[in-house]
Amino acid sequence: MARPLAVAVRKTFFEYWSPEKVDLLVPVPLHIKRLRERGFNQAYLLVMRWAKRDGLRCDGRLLRRVRWTEPQTTMNRKDRRKNVKGAFAVNRPEAVRGKRIVLVDDVYTTGSTVNECAKVLKRAGAEEVNVLTLARAV
Repeated sequence: MARPLAVAVRKTFFEYWSPEKVDLLVPVPLHIKRLRERGFNQAYLLVMRWAKRDGLRCDGRLLRRVRWTEPQTTMNRKDRRKNVKGAFAVNRPEAVRGKRIVLVDDVYTTGSTVNECAKVLKRAGAEEVNVLTLARAV
């Protein structure tokens, strides 16, 4: 399903952003254990092909999940926030400094994951962090 869903994400990107005002697309990372289990990072698959084709930088290794987090599907807002606190780090802060970043994830539920990622990116010096998701869970 990555290709047709990526088409929808691309359409949304160009509806809300101008490519010259975005320096970098950054997918939300999976923990290495989950990546090995699954075999792919769904957030990365949503942008990798079209970003390159459209001349946008996409870095799937810039942000990393430094500790395991439990799946959040059954957690409430407070528990989700606690679950992801301190779970992310920037590998190369110099690649983030002064950059306008669009953080990409598959599903936005409470925003805990993308908020934690955005905090880490901002602390590393990102000028601006916006979020692009495929779906919004209600």
